[in-house]
Amino acid sequence: MASNDWFDKDFYAVLGVAKDVSAADLKKQYRKLARQFHPDSNPGDAAAEARFKEISEAHAVLADPKQRQEYDAVRAMAGGRPRFAPGGSGGFEDVFGGFGGGPRVQYSQGDFDDLLGGMFGGGGAGGFSGFGGARRPAKGRDITARAALDFTSAVQGDTLKLTVGGKTMTVKIPAGVHDGQKIKLAGKGDASTTGGPPGDLILTVQVRPHPVFTMDGLNLRLDVPVTFAEAALGATIEVPTLGGSPVRLKVAPGTPSGRVLRVKGRGVAGKKGTGDLLASIQVVVPAHLTKEQVEHLEAFVKAGPNESPRADLVAKAKAN
Repeated sequence: MASNDWFDKDFYAVLGVAKDVSAADLKKQYRKLARQFHPDSNPGDAAAEARFKEISEAHAVLADPKQRQEYDAVRAMAGGRPRFAPGGSGGFEDVFGGFGGGPRVQYSQGDFDDLLGGMFGGGGAGGFSGFGGARRPAKGRDITARAALDFTSAVQGDTLKLTVGGKTMTVKIPAGVHDGQKIKLAGKGDASTTGGPPGDLILTVQVRPHPVFTMDGLNLRLDVPVTFAEAALGATIEVPTLGGSPVRLKVAPGTPSGRVLRVKGRGVAGKKGTGDLLASIQVVVPAHLTKEQVEHLEAFVKAGPNESPRADLVAKAKAN
């Protein structure tokens, strides 16, 4: 549903993006600004908090394809001018008058309500819809909010109590939500002023990073360090799981750094299934060797084979 104050606000300018910005670039720019002006990063800074709310509102509209289409239509009608006022110079007649070189037309408030309602299939400026047809109450305005979760709650799901706009509500967070993901909570927005249904709450989730694990879809990833000897000769190692007992993994002889070992069913348990735990092997080279260790290592090198892992590197680079 189009908001009455969209005439006043240039959300593209708020986010510093072009009007044809792609969804990916819009999200990237929003995250950049959100990190810069987030209240947690600017404690006690009222200006930063106000800027953060402005950024969040702009992104909530432009990130939703339907709302963005409505917003663009409203702004195009306004021609970038301030909010319309019924009657008088600079009012509705400035927007709708003179199409095709014809005379300006004076519109009343009720006429304009019906026109907006017919365009957007919902409530117009007066909160009703229809071109002379059945007039129905408009839905209340959607509101936006943010919720910070620790990594475990994001993976396993959680139930939170939030206070938004003076209202306290219980929100169920599904398992497997990612940082920056939006959750739509129907009916949790502002009440309608015309007797229609309430708006929705658009909740943006902020997931705090974990020191060991990261989410990749339904999978959990972690880096597992192994010694040179374990990688070369093979070994059985213990790997941690999120919220459970460690599991034992077999490292095959000659395992290179970067090889991924998979543990089935130890990832995120979501509605679309359960992911896996992906352990990326990282071979750790000792920083300090004793004299005896150096001698043994030199003997190992002399014993061969005299292979170079970079033998074809230069040739491949020249070929392309």
